[in-house]
Amino acid sequence: MADDSRFSWRFWAITALLALVVAIGAGWVSGVRTRQTLAVTTATSAQLRATLLDSEIARFRLLPLALEDDRDVAAALAGEGAAPLNRKLEALARTTGAAAIYLIAPGGITLASSNWRTPRSFVGSDYRFRRYFREASSRGEASQYALGTVSRHSGLYLARRTGSGGVIVVKLEFDAIEAAWRRAGGDTFVSDAAGLVLVSSNPDWRFAAAKPIPPATLAWLRREAALPADAAPVLLPPAEGAMLEASVPTRQPGWYLSLRRPVAEAVWVAQRTAGVAALCAVLALAALFWGFRQRATLLRRRTAELEAAVVERTAALRREIEERAAIESRAAELREGLRQANRLATLGQVTASVAHETAQPVAAIRTYAENSMILLDRAALGQVRENLESIRRLSDRIGAVTAQLRGFSRRQPGDIRPLLLEEALDGALLILKEQLRAVRLARPAIAPSLLVLGGRVRLEQVFVNLLQNAAEALAGRADPTITIGVAADADAVRVRIGDNGPGIAPEIAARLFTPFATSRSNGLGLGLVIASDIMTDLGGSLRWLPDEAGACFELELRRA
Repeated sequence: MADDSRFSWRFWAITALLALVVAIGAGWVSGVRTRQTLAVTTATSAQLRATLLDSEIARFRLLPLALEDDRDVAAALAGEGAAPLNRKLEALARTTGAAAIYLIAPGGITLASSNWRTPRSFVGSDYRFRRYFREASSRGEASQYALGTVSRHSGLYLARRTGSGGVIVVKLEFDAIEAAWRRAGGDTFVSDAAGLVLVSSNPDWRFAAAKPIPPATLAWLRREAALPADAAPVLLPPAEGAMLEASVPTRQPGWYLSLRRPVAEAVWVAQRTAGVAALCAVLALAALFWGFRQRATLLRRRTAELEAAVVERTAALRREIEERAAIESRAAELREGLRQANRLATLGQVTASVAHETAQPVAAIRTYAENSMILLDRAALGQVRENLESIRRLSDRIGAVTAQLRGFSRRQPGDIRPLLLEEALDGALLILKEQLRAVRLARPAIAPSLLVLGGRVRLEQVFVNLLQNAAEALAGRADPTITIGVAADADAVRVRIGDNGPGIAPEIAARLFTPFATSRSNGLGLGLVIASDIMTDLGGSLRWLPDEAGACFELELRRA
């Protein structure tokens, strides 16, 4: 009893120490992964916000081009009166949301303006000092971010020379975009090449400095009216520690959009959750082990009592009982070991398959959801409805994949029936829409009536695996291209998926269809194994074509 007490104390002390170490390690790993995930999300959000800004500027660039040869513009420049043009510009500004639209004569005097009715009308103002007027007059078009001399509101001026020598100017203010950024969360700001913050979701950051600005450059900014004459830009604090920052270029020359988001709370929640889960897991395993040990101890005591009674009866019978008990105990341990190994292997396969086959639908759902938030702010309900329909379809796919994996663990045969090849391929392309956006996809026109024998979800899994591998192999190439070919005869349909990437490395080619064979640091090495098994279950085959350029795989399916 004393030995058991000492063992109990040591066992639980070691268990507590081990649980603490595992919890700390799990929390650290979870924090690192959470920060990496948030970094990717922040970069994606920054790119989406830059795209929104670019599309807004591009929309307003069309106005000067549309008015370049307008007859009312030509009449005003010819001295025939500006009243019709004033009314037209006023209506255009109200319809498009432009802050101001005005026409400047070749001499620099404003002839007509959308705000001609207001006390701050631009009509009669001299804008020869403005850089956008000088550059548009000489080069044909120009743009400049500046502080309005009349309105005292900053904005982007888009100017274009007309056929009669005048200059049409559209002023774009970013109040609506800044409000949308504020609703989306985080701190978003746009800085120019000098580092001056021009547009920001935080009003206090406007005309601050994202980086130190030399005095000469600061003087130039004040002279060109991009900065108030009495302003002294405050240097923004660097984003470090509890903040993440992502910066992307915009289509406006010299402009960069930056997004800052706090990460401390999210990282702490992830670390705490992972640590508690790891702690509970270790303690549960220790409790299970302790229960087995106590049960084994009780069993040994009872066996010893039985053996003592048997010894008293006969030595021969005792030896026989001892040998039989030892054999049965060993057999029981071996059987339990085999069952445990089988359970762990099955659990590992199912877990890896679920992670591998649902990663892309989950990423696509995230992208559609983020796009829908932006589209809701723009009241684009039709496009939001389309995104929600895509999310529903992807959710159904995840449910079908997990149901299929549960069926596989129960060794139930899959459903094989005639299905349209085009629908299965389109389903895979929907899941990988974002990954394939930067890839040129060459695919043939598939006959709408072309049927093959298979299961749609499992065939989509094969297409997703092959297309995703091709897209990842093309990362960083100047001309990424994926080519899909379809050939059919009376009995079979063959689909080829190839890319112009670096191809399959020789050390990987030798064991291409074996588990965990991968050349990517973040790859599981299960995609081709799963795809090959699926094709075998469907009565077809999957093979690598080593003689083709890049990497090329061919699927052979039975024709329905």
